[in-house]
Amino acid sequence: MKRQTMYFRMITSSLIRRHSRMLVALLAVAIGATILSGLVTIYYDVPRQMGQEFRSYGANLILVPSGDKAAFRLEAVERAADFIPPGDIVGIAPYRYETLKINEQPFMAAGTDLDEVKKTSPYWFVSGEWPVNDGAVLIGQEVAGLIRLSPGDTITATGTSADGGSFSHDFTVSGIVQTGGTEEDFIFMSLLDLESLMGNDGELDVVECSISASQTALEDIVGQISENVEEVTPRLVKRVTQSEGTVLTKLQALVYLVTVVVLILTMVCVATTMMAVVAERRKEIGLKKALGAANKSIVMEFLGEGLFLGGLGGLLGVVLGFVFAQTVSMNVFGRSISFQPLLIPVTMVVSIVVTGLACLIPVRSATDVDPAVVLRGE
Repeated sequence: MKRQTMYFRMITSSLIRRHSRMLVALLAVAIGATILSGLVTIYYDVPRQMGQEFRSYGANLILVPSGDKAAFRLEAVERAADFIPPGDIVGIAPYRYETLKINEQPFMAAGTDLDEVKKTSPYWFVSGEWPVNDGAVLIGQEVAGLIRLSPGDTITATGTSADGGSFSHDFTVSGIVQTGGTEEDFIFMSLLDLESLMGNDGELDVVECSISASQTALEDIVGQISENVEEVTPRLVKRVTQSEGTVLTKLQALVYLVTVVVLILTMVCVATTMMAVVAERRKEIGLKKALGAANKSIVMEFLGEGLFLGGLGGLLGVVLGFVFAQTVSMNVFGRSISFQPLLIPVTMVVSIVVTGLACLIPVRSATDVDPAVVLRGE
């Protein structure tokens, strides 16, 4: 029989004979590994989940005309968008504002891409339907209340175009916008509809961008756009980006704290269990020493038992940790998470190291056993 095979059989036999105590140690390691694996999975997935949640609060980056310019062209927006990773773009909604008259009363009209607005401003509540055809508009609740409009009504917009000519055009009210903010004072229509009335095609006043990225990444994007696109000035919406960064920092700090506390408790539990095992096996250790066993072989045997428990507990923790993280994510964010294969070796290595450190004191006490004293029954 090979030496390694014999060593493995000694370890497994010892664990089986003392299965009740070893089960407690294995359970402690598995719980610690579960918390470690689960929290690390959540740690890496929380920025993505939180980023998606914060996107429901509106845009986190806006583009405005640079310098003294009153507007900028759509081509400048396209160049600026090249500096945003395509996978991070949630939505980019351009806006152009003009004054129109309805029933001889002036109102501010906003021409935009309404499909993109759904992405950048998902918090809008629309009574009725979003416009799907040309000639349909969304009316802010304040405007609708002022001139008593309901979904399905027809309005006539009049005004003066950029070339000095007058216009009159009928629109159908598709829905009423409720946000609790300034949007309720506007009339929203497609950018093409507004351009057909006012002229000056391609001119924009502001662009709202919703980007799924960290504050650091957003600051890098702002810097690149500022350096390379002269026509626009990028600005971060600080009330969104700073809140997101603050929440993420606190959540990640909590993950660190809980993980450290759980690993310390795991070490204490494993060390206590191994101390009890050493106390039970004092006569066995004394007999081995009396027969010529070196301290090194005693140390290797106990460390082998501890490391075996650490590896097995770590493997269980990987599986249970993913289940734990998935449950937390579904209940908190309502979204599933992806499994990180790198967690398998990381969790097992950490579990083995923690178990090995926990076994140091019990192993030290095992080497201090005096065969003469133990075999006399003292």
